[in-house]
Amino acid sequence: MKETVQSVEEYIAGYSGQVRKQLEDLRKIILETDPAITEKIAWGAPTYYRDGYLVQFAAASRHVGFYTSPAALKEFEEELAGYGTNKKNTVRFPVDCEIPEKLVRKMVEYRIHEIRKTKEQSKQ
Repeated sequence: MKETVQSVEEYIAGYSGQVRKQLEDLRKIILETDPAITEKIAWGAPTYYRDGYLVQFAAASRHVGFYTSPAALKEFEEELAGYGTNKKNTVRFPVDCEIPEKLVRKMVEYRIHEIRKTKEQSKQ
């Protein structure tokens, strides 16, 4: 997607086929995980917040990138073994696979907990 988009709906509408379905699935899973999660376009892609930056996703030519935290990748390392990662913050879901709903939901929940823990520690 080359032009600047203003909303997540607009971003997703710029894609078709399996990529669009994956983007729609990720959005639905993330938003259903916690009603306090909000979304906006940041860094050119759908970005989600819950008391701070939570996760993000973006389409690429052969995969959909799901961006989380290094700690989340480490926590779910075994479950992510079938997907490409950069060992830093990115999971690559190939365009020919279904989005693993339970795994994504657990990763979003983990990030919510991680953010809360960080905020609590900063208050001490």
